[in-house]
Amino acid sequence: MAPPRPKYLNLIQIRLPLPALVSILHRASGAVLFLILPFLLVLFEWSLESPQTFARFKTVFSHWAIKLMLVGAAWAYLHHLCAGIRHLALDLDYGTELAAARASSWAVLAVSVALTAAVATVIW
Repeated sequence: MAPPRPKYLNLIQIRLPLPALVSILHRASGAVLFLILPFLLVLFEWSLESPQTFARFKTVFSHWAIKLMLVGAAWAYLHHLCAGIRHLALDLDYGTELAAARASSWAVLAVSVALTAAVATVIW
């Protein structure tokens, strides 16, 4: 007889492997990019309207909270890019072994965080 199935899932106790976490973050960063793109396009349009709107644009973007949101958007973009390259390699059957999948997951996290730190230094 099969063991009884749980009546609920405790999502806090479930430990996902690192490749699964990178894949979930890839989807989440894609959703964030999709949602933030219209906002960024409007800001880009405002920055190009006139010298006065560009000065207002610079004033708004000098606030630390806006800079922090830009760094978050940069992380979403860079993580989505790195994880997308990893997924393309997996689709071509490169790195599908467990050790290689874990190593590429660590590489995606390390490279995306390092590139985000570089972008953050430029923004700040």
